[in-house]
Amino acid sequence: MMYAMSSAIRNFHLPLPAGLYTELREAAAAAGQPATKLAQALVKRGLEERRRSLRRRDVAAYAQAAGGTNDDLDATLEAAGLDALRDLDR
Repeated sequence: MMYAMSSAIRNFHLPLPAGLYTELREAAAAAGQPATKLAQALVKRGLEERRRSLRRRDVAAYAQAAGGTNDDLDATLEAAGLDALRDLDR
């Protein structure tokens, strides 16, 4: 289920193991920023990496399923693409 994104900031309670809490605090202090800001940035980056990973997985699954079918890459288009790449190397 998708929810509409709101521009409002929402709080999220996230209990952390003591070691992770200490590491987050130390990393934030070393970066000269509040631990909350660092945690937000790390969560955002983690979610972006997750989206990329899922997209790669989905593309790989599609490529595996489409290989050798009518949905596979057209031979003429593939040849043209390879020629274009060779031209870039010159």
